[in-house]
Amino acid sequence: MAVNAFIFPGQGSQAVGMGRDLAASFAPARHVFEEVDEVLKQKLSKLMFEGPADELTLTENAQPALMAVSLAVLRVLQQEGGLKLNDKVIVTAGHSLGEYSALAAVDAFSVAEAARLLKLRGQAMQKAVGPGLGAMAALLGVEMELAREICAEAEAGPNGRETVACANDNGGGQVVISGHKAAVERAIEIAKGKGVKRAMLLPVSAPFHCALMAPAADAMAEAFANAPPHAPVLPIIANVTAAKATDPGQIRDLLVEQVTATVRWRESVEEMVKLGVTNFYEIGAGKVLSGLVKRIAPEASATPVGSPADIEAVLKVL
Repeated sequence: MAVNAFIFPGQGSQAVGMGRDLAASFAPARHVFEEVDEVLKQKLSKLMFEGPADELTLTENAQPALMAVSLAVLRVLQQEGGLKLNDKVIVTAGHSLGEYSALAAVDAFSVAEAARLLKLRGQAMQKAVGPGLGAMAALLGVEMELAREICAEAEAGPNGRETVACANDNGGGQVVISGHKAAVERAIEIAKGKGVKRAMLLPVSAPFHCALMAPAADAMAEAFANAPPHAPVLPIIANVTAAKATDPGQIRDLLVEQVTATVRWRESVEEMVKLGVTNFYEIGAGKVLSGLVKRIAPEASATPVGSPADIEAVLKVL
C-alpha cells in the first residue's frame, strides 16, 4: 500500500511565471495569492507571474513567493479535490524555507503568519552579512564527511580563521557549503585538489545556513515571541534533527536553529523512508526535491505537483 509524504521546495525553485496558471485555473489558488499580497502590502503575485527575475530572486521575495505557490497547490488539492491531509499523508517536510510551507500545510502557521515570517526571515538573512562578503558553493560527487574535512581545512585564512560550513546535505553526493567568500573560494580549490567532481559558486545573495547568519536567527527568535507555531495536525521531519517534531515549543526552537544550521535533507528523506513512506509528492514550484529524492531513495516514487495538470493527475491516485 502506498504511504505518502508531502515535501515542500526551498530557494532555487523560483521562476518567473510561477503560480500564474494556478491563479488562472483555480479560485482557492487566487485566494492564497491575494491573501499574501494583502498581508505583505506588496504585489508579490504580480512579481511571481511577470518578474523581473532578479527582483523575484531576492531572498525576501523568493521566500514568501515559494511558500505561496506551495500553499496554493495544497488549497486546490483540499478545496477542489476534497483531499484530507490526515487521511492521505503521514508526514511532511520542507527544504529550508520549505519547512515553513510544510508547517503551514499542517496548520502550525496560517498562510498570513508564514508569509510575514518568511518576509522577515529573508530580510534578516540579507541584512546579516554585507553584500559580497559571503558566498555559497555546491560540491558535487562528495559525501558529508569529506565536505566537513574540506570546510575545516578552508577555515584557515591569511588573516586568521574565517567561517565556512556545510549548509545543505542534499544527498546523491551533493553538499552545499556556505560562509565568508574567501573561505568558500579556498574550499572550492581544496575540493578540486581532493578529486571532487565539481565545485562551483552559486548565484545567491547571502551565505545561508552558517554561523554568519546568527543575527537572522536572533531576529526569528524575536518574531516567534509574537507569532509562535501552533500544534501541527501531522508531524514534520525537521531540517535540523532529521527527526519528527510535533511540539510547538520544539518546532519554534528548531526554526531558530535552522537559520545557522545544516539542512539535513538526505537524512530527512532516509528517515521518512524508515517511517514507511513510499511516495513523495513535491508540492509547489519546480522539481528540485523530486530529483534529490530519486537519488537518495531510488526505491521510492517522487512526483512534482505544481501545475493544474499535475494536480488533476495526482487527485486521480490520492
